[in-house]
Amino acid sequence: MSSNWEQLAADKQTRINDSIPEEWRIQELPTEDSVFDFPAKSGLLTDQELSITGSSATDLVQQLAQGKLKAVDVTIAFCKRAALAHQLVNCCLEFFPEMAIAQAKELDAYYDTHKKPVGPLHGLPISLKDQLRVKGLETSMGYVSWLGKYDTTESVLVTVLRKAGAIFYTKTSVPQTLMVCETVNNIIGRTLNPRNKNWSCGGSSGGEGAMVGIRGGVIGVGTDIGGSIRVPSAFNFLYGIRPSHGRMPYAKMANSMEGQETVHSVVGPMAHSAAGDLSTLIVKDLRLFLTSVLGQEPWKYDSKVVPIPWRPADEEAIKLKIPDGLTLGYYACDGVVLPHPPILRGVETVVSTLKKNGHTLTPWTPHKHDFAHNLINNIYASDGNTDVFKDINASGEPSIPNIKDLLNPDIKQIDMNQLWDTHLKKWNYQSEYLEKWRELEEQLGKELDAIIAPITATAAIRHNQFRYYGYASVINLLDFTSVVVPVTFADKTVDLKKADYQPLSDLDATVQAEYDPEAYHGAPVAVQVIGRKLSEERTLAIAEEIGRLLGNPVTP
Repeated sequence: MSSNWEQLAADKQTRINDSIPEEWRIQELPTEDSVFDFPAKSGLLTDQELSITGSSATDLVQQLAQGKLKAVDVTIAFCKRAALAHQLVNCCLEFFPEMAIAQAKELDAYYDTHKKPVGPLHGLPISLKDQLRVKGLETSMGYVSWLGKYDTTESVLVTVLRKAGAIFYTKTSVPQTLMVCETVNNIIGRTLNPRNKNWSCGGSSGGEGAMVGIRGGVIGVGTDIGGSIRVPSAFNFLYGIRPSHGRMPYAKMANSMEGQETVHSVVGPMAHSAAGDLSTLIVKDLRLFLTSVLGQEPWKYDSKVVPIPWRPADEEAIKLKIPDGLTLGYYACDGVVLPHPPILRGVETVVSTLKKNGHTLTPWTPHKHDFAHNLINNIYASDGNTDVFKDINASGEPSIPNIKDLLNPDIKQIDMNQLWDTHLKKWNYQSEYLEKWRELEEQLGKELDAIIAPITATAAIRHNQFRYYGYASVINLLDFTSVVVPVTFADKTVDLKKADYQPLSDLDATVQAEYDPEAYHGAPVAVQVIGRKLSEERTLAIAEEIGRLLGNPVTP
């Protein structure tokens, strides 16, 4: 098998391309760096299809439930736009429009007979990260050695989304191993950022970020063990939520390092940002996804799901506080790596906007983020990288260069006693962080509702330059809820490079040296809103308020 990995990859590429109908193919690919506006200007989509793919999920499911739209029409619109997306930015590992249209026809027949939808997501196409298993399809997950293996069962999340009425039409690309914030593998190559092909789309849910970013999808499903929902959301100017472990079902999904229980990967949605009043609708799209999944009682399917239905009272508690002002912590630097100027300006924009609107903002001192960053990196490599290199080496394919920083093949695996010690270190750190949170509340004399922070040290970064994961991964170690809120875009006339900056570390020096205001002009900038563990309702409501105040422009 080691001698024909390139042939296997080429065959897979051919099969993906052959799944695109001839009438959906782009005759001449654009040469510009940005392909963001191409689908709308291509002439390949009808006015109705442009309207459908430009709508929010919340609006679409309402029209579908009222019989104003047919599931087939909505599905064809997104299938066509997803086909364009793949041709433009190389984001699909599976594309199956025939299955999707057949599913849509069944839903339309049900509606015609019963005059009601099957569930809250009736007829809504949802794109899936390749980790999610769909019966009859491949789940390669970026490994050549996994090609040719067809799923005979489905992931629990697929099952419950299907029960809620969702339609599936594509599974999007991931990096080899999943363990990096750049989406490149040896099967189809690199996935590009629709806003600028020279920028990363993020990872590991980068295919989802690119697909939803260019509106080939309205809601995309990603996973996150070190930033893999939040980084693609940030780099593609999307909202995204990293729920705490146990809130969403993860059972029967494919993964690297299956059985690793020290830091859990979690699954959650990504959705659009929009201008003006529509920005609140998009947070409603995230809420629509979460409530629809929880409405299917996923704890009856996945033993790790905590049996907590959606709690409207928690949302309402935040909304009741908003007129008198929320109390929010914030930090712009974690003490390990200073963010680039566009990110610093993004944090300041959010802080100043909230202050002007009557909210209380207080500085937060990041607690031992250097320790946490080192600890989680060691956890990722605790098996000596045996698992990921087994799957890489099985086909003879080379490792992608991006994994070298995180997954050093020379690291020795730890034994059981070292693992227990690692668990204890993590638990102690989590407890210390909660103590710091309580201490600040005691100083303020009131509850700290959330913390505003960078999600990455950079705006949407150039290819192969992502070096520092700590702004995202420390939150994974803490298992806090985190929601990404798009803020603005890098501006070369404002975000000037710092002169005579003294780096905090060698890693910081590397990150600072990479910044070029010209190269990053127009790159998306975002922040994350961090809440305590299992605070999805409250944290999402705070993110909604921030999005409402920002207005979230769609273009620079």
